[in-house]
Amino acid sequence: RQYINKVSATDGSPIDGPYSAEQLLVEAHRDFHPADVTARMAMSQLVDLTGDEGWVKKMMKRTRQLGHVSSDTMASVLPFSSSEQVAMAMWGLKDRDYRFEFKKIDIDAASRQRRVATLQEKGAEKLAELEERGGMRILLTGGTGFLGQEIICQVAGDSTIEEVAVVIRPKVIRDRKTREVIETLSPSQRGHKLLDDLGITGEDERSRFRFIAGDIEQPLFGIEEAQVELLRRSITHVIHCAASVSFDAAYDDSFKANVLGSRNALSFSLLLQETMGSPFVSHISIETSYIHGRQQDMVAREDELFFPGNFYNNHYELTKAMASIETERFMYEAGLRVVQLCPSIVIGQSKTGNNYGDLKVVNAPVNAFGRANQALNGRGGTIEERVTGWVIAQMACIFPGDPRAKLNLVPVDRVAAGIVASLSRPMAIGTRVHLAT
Repeated sequence: RQYINKVSATDGSPIDGPYSAEQLLVEAHRDFHPADVTARMAMSQLVDLTGDEGWVKKMMKRTRQLGHVSSDTMASVLPFSSSEQVAMAMWGLKDRDYRFEFKKIDIDAASRQRRVATLQEKGAEKLAELEERGGMRILLTGGTGFLGQEIICQVAGDSTIEEVAVVIRPKVIRDRKTREVIETLSPSQRGHKLLDDLGITGEDERSRFRFIAGDIEQPLFGIEEAQVELLRRSITHVIHCAASVSFDAAYDDSFKANVLGSRNALSFSLLLQETMGSPFVSHISIETSYIHGRQQDMVAREDELFFPGNFYNNHYELTKAMASIETERFMYEAGLRVVQLCPSIVIGQSKTGNNYGDLKVVNAPVNAFGRANQALNGRGGTIEERVTGWVIAQMACIFPGDPRAKLNLVPVDRVAAGIVASLSRPMAIGTRVHLAT
């Protein structure tokens, strides 16, 4: 309720009373009635056949109207039943008298432009001062994640970056069978092992990194007070890319990682910015492109957020949208210098496909398509290789999803390159930049 209002579908007036996070998802408004499912399948096939989605929607709207008329007629002759009950039982039809909308930030367009211009001007001034102070000093969250590891690889050899302080939690290692604690790795131990795994072996490269005990779900990341004071006098940029990317995570887990984590990161950056004599330039917020849920009746807006008329697909989309609202609040209401970077679906490196062992990345099906194409279109090859290619092709072609959907995949090295580039681009402050293909 800090981010979303429930309002009347007819006049937009607020509706009091509690609602759950589940009510904001598609599944809460779809009962999978056989008639409803059949209608949706027919709609999809008609769109493919005619190529005219607008006409098909009009036809479906008329069909729904006929369903309501027939329900009214049957309800008039059936005892102890209402029109709504008949419509639901026979056709799966149900009408909502409410909708949801994001709470607006109370600032007009002209004031927004002036605020952004001021933030960009101050960011450019702070960046210019860095030439006298030395190189950039970055605080990074999510360094052990898929994107974070690529960022570490790219900044390791960047001479303009003097230091990277990586916020990292201790790791408890347990026996797989007994679940007894075998060892607890300190943030420093985890960090140096991470550098080993990434092949960062040079003394000069490794000396750029230090690892700080912290947790994004804690205020000021739970960092020790003395360490916070040191960071306030030295950090020039904060890159916040820690997040939960699980589509099936519970709402509470998604909220803590994505919304509360973003709020804590933004608060930390604001503390740095407001410290007297601080070299802080900007907060780099890694958000998400295309977090528009089910947009069927209007074009998705990439420059601002609207609550989707057909609701969100999962708690990941919902909480990432709420995190973006937190970012804009800090920017417009508190004056924090923020760059909003929004990657689309991030996959492995553009040349090698390396995904750092992250099983949530969609490289597997993408690689299956590639191997099938290579096997079937390659010259020569044994019978066994051709058969193997055919089998892979059959499996690849049943990848679950809507066949009409368009995917936007962007390699992780391109995303990281965009993030690193934003460090020295003060004109990106106050904007939503989409890192997509």
